Parts: sequence; structure tokens; C-alpha cells
Amino acid sequence: MADQANGMNTDDAPQLNVLAQYTKDFSFENPNAPRSLAPQEQSPNINIQVNVNAKQVTESEFEVNLVMEGSAQTGANTLFKFELDYAGMFRVRNIPPADLQAVVMIECPRLLFPFARQIVADAVRNGGFPPLFIDPIDFVALFRQRMAEAQLANPAVV
Repeated sequence: MADQANGMNTDDAPQLNVLAQYTKDFSFENPNAPRSLAPQEQSPNINIQVNVNAKQVTESEFEVNLVMEGSAQTGANTLFKFELDYAGMFRVRNIPPADLQAVVMIECPRLLFPFARQIVADAVRNGGFPPLFIDPIDFVALFRQRMAEAQLANPAVV
């Protein structure tokens, strides 16, 4: 018999469960050490790119990848570079089909982000620099941007 919570059948309630989180691929480079560790005359230019990918593994399970790439440069000198592919396996149940893509592409990376952020911060600190704390990411805006780009690439036939 299904559990009842506030008169609602919990078997039918929307569910998002994290089954596993893991680093799929990670690289940190400090190509100009020890020169890059000397005090710098100017603040570095930091560039960070974020992408989210997802693939359906079973009827209710998705692997979601949060891919982060970044670098810090002063002039033409690279201080450090990193690439992180941090992933999670998620079970999604009882989500309306119209909302499924948004849940997978917004809520799943939102759950992964704090862990990926910490991996990057620790690697940068372990590379001899102050930790790099990446600002929170608006995954809703990222999702909307991706949907708009897809719409432009494949406009609906009127």
C-alpha cells in the first residue's frame, strides 16, 4: 500500500533523486610555474565557460554533465587553465513530459554545481593561487538561451 502524506499518494508525487555524483574528467594546468606564482602587476583576466549535457540512460534515469572550462591570464601569459566534467546520475519520476527537459537541464546541474565549484576552487588553490570561487550560475537563463538557439537553428514550420 502506498504511503499517504497530506492525503496525497506519494507514489504519484514528483521525484528527483541523486543516485551518484562523480568526476568524469578533470585537468588543471599551471604551464608557466614558477613564474606564474610570482606577484602579478595586474589582476588576471579570468574566463569561465559552462555547459550542461544530459542523456537518458533508462526510462527514468538521466546522466547529467556539468562541463566547466576556465583560464586566468595576465597579458599573453597563462596563469592556469582547468577543464572539469562533473556528472551525476538522477532518477526522475512523475514529472509531466512538458516539464521533464527543464527539470533535467536546470535542477540537476543546480544540484551538481556546488560540488564542481569546490573541485575547481581546491585545484586552483593547490596550484599555488588563491582559490577561484565561481559565482552562482543561473541555470534557468542558460536553459532558455539554449532553447532559443535551438529554435533559431530549427524554426517551426508555420
